[in-house]
Amino acid sequence: MTDLGVPPRELTRPFDGLAPGAGAHYRLWLFAAVARLLASVARDAGSFDQAFEQFPFLRHYAEQLADQGLAGVSVDAAPAHWCRAVRAWEDGCAAHLPLRAAREALALEDDDLLLLLGAALPEEDARFGALFARLQAREELRRPTLGLLAALWGGAGVAVPEGVRRLMAAGLLAPGDPALPRADWPLAIPAVLWDTLRGDAGTLPPAPWARHRPRDALQPLDALLLDAPTRARAERAAALLAGGAADTLVVRGLPGSGRHTLLGALAHALGRGLLEIDTRPGDAIACEAGALATLLGALPLLCPQPAPGEPAVLPAWHGPLGVVLGPLASIAAAPGQLQLDLGLPEPALRARHWAAALGSAAPVEALAAGWRVGAGQIRRLAASAQAQAALAGQAAVGLEEVRVAARELPRGTLDTVARRVPGGEGWAQLAVAGATRADLADLERRCRHREALAAGGREAAEVGVRALFKGPSGAGKTLAARLLAGAIGKDVYRVDLAAVVNKYIGETEKNLERAFTAAEALDVVLLLDEGDALLARRTEVGNANDRYANLETNYLLQRLECFTGIVLVTTNAGERIDGAFRRRFDVVVDFTLPQAEQRLAIWRLELPARHAVGAALLDEVAQRCALSGGQIRNAALHARLLALEHGRAVGDEDLRAALRREYRQHGGACPLREPA
Repeated sequence: MTDLGVPPRELTRPFDGLAPGAGAHYRLWLFAAVARLLASVARDAGSFDQAFEQFPFLRHYAEQLADQGLAGVSVDAAPAHWCRAVRAWEDGCAAHLPLRAAREALALEDDDLLLLLGAALPEEDARFGALFARLQAREELRRPTLGLLAALWGGAGVAVPEGVRRLMAAGLLAPGDPALPRADWPLAIPAVLWDTLRGDAGTLPPAPWARHRPRDALQPLDALLLDAPTRARAERAAALLAGGAADTLVVRGLPGSGRHTLLGALAHALGRGLLEIDTRPGDAIACEAGALATLLGALPLLCPQPAPGEPAVLPAWHGPLGVVLGPLASIAAAPGQLQLDLGLPEPALRARHWAAALGSAAPVEALAAGWRVGAGQIRRLAASAQAQAALAGQAAVGLEEVRVAARELPRGTLDTVARRVPGGEGWAQLAVAGATRADLADLERRCRHREALAAGGREAAEVGVRALFKGPSGAGKTLAARLLAGAIGKDVYRVDLAAVVNKYIGETEKNLERAFTAAEALDVVLLLDEGDALLARRTEVGNANDRYANLETNYLLQRLECFTGIVLVTTNAGERIDGAFRRRFDVVVDFTLPQAEQRLAIWRLELPARHAVGAALLDEVAQRCALSGGQIRNAALHARLLALEHGRAVGDEDLRAALRREYRQHGGACPLREPA
């Protein structure tokens, strides 16, 4: 048995009628692997007829190969003959072919592709699994082992172990059980790669951990709204990546700043799609992800999230790689690595983004001034605001629709560590001393003009506003934070210390970093209520607990200093706060317990508009009852409850009863004179 019994004929371009595409290309190479398997099985059996007697289904494959022109070709030459024909077909195919992309990017030989497709035969036809199980004398072993491929392929002069090592290093092949001896490794193609090779990926995500956008779905670089320096650096980066002078581009910025869009535009410039990978570098899935990016002809995009103080370490990768990092995250430097900082756009550029998203008829200047966010966040806000306007039957989008959209959009990681608290409706709700009110007015002005104020500064961090509210409990600190947020048109999120503080080393810093980063990206006011729990004085290091507590304090010191948003810290124990923190606050507002005049104003705010409390009693209460604002609110609430129970307006007796209860709860005697 030396051939199929008829004179050989050369295959020049035998597949001209075959529609070009990944699926057809995969089938051609699969048949090449079948030709190699046929040659080996027929050689071992002594003839084709004996091979067909043992494995009848092989006759069908042999007939298809013969129909394509392999009749008359010697058994040993059949696979090489077929491969030459496939290569000729490839030359006329302009479509993206995953197998061709893998061969060119990874410098694979035809024999390597035949090994790869040989391992895929049981996935394509279960009868090959039965054939491999019989050849290996193990019914459960339906995928070829390294030893079986060496026996089948090695007779054709193929260096099987070296080829398998190349394929495994590229992530294209995976061993079923690496704990077994090498020769007993069952080899398989990961399912996501097999789908891609077959051209079955379609429009669905190729894997739960990856999202693929083809090149024609990406924006070109010249379509992006960028400032001139960023555009120039991006164009130079694209040229360096295309020329091979660099292989990794790290884009830094806040979430929603357009980092993914920029990397997508650079992928477009490289003639590639974009594969966003939801995994940390160094995970076992990274090798498989690299192979998937190669097969798709995509630029892989990693989003590592290193802990504060720890550098991100990237895995080994074939070809160019995109990395998205936060502005403060560190990364292990490597040769061929470029870095591009994508800061939040200036007001004029933000206005252009708003105009592009909503049209020039929208109040783009006011929107740009009101929301210091990135391009991606602007697009999300605009889309949600348009939906809000449509729901209300309005044709145009205004500030109120954007404000509602900002409140209703999911806040991602911020919602896991902080809770939105309602803002206030005006400073008239707050009764404080004149000096405190003046300090709050200064703070409001600083928040409103922080970008203009920072324009003449030396560092971008000066855009941030850090304020400390200190004073006794119930003096109005939290209410002032809410009113300030309402006055400047922003939401306020109170950090949940129970969700943030963690007993495990480094976890508290991670949680705080999520809160700070999200607050910067979303342009919300971050409130650290009872912040002295985090900002306490550093202690002498007597044990490991002291050392790690001081590390948390040092992290907060550095993070507050470079914070670019608005953060408010309240404390009842200002003396406990580390002096280094005090120096980092731009504004310190002292809150004191209200005096008689402020107490009277608070009572008028807290009591119902139509109450029946006498003016004389109200004056006496304000003079004699030295309560905090919080205590006044509790007493007023209880007085309303008593009045509701009796179906009347709040009167003198209700107020007296509520005050007696409030003093009793705090272990004191009510100072009011009993009525005659």
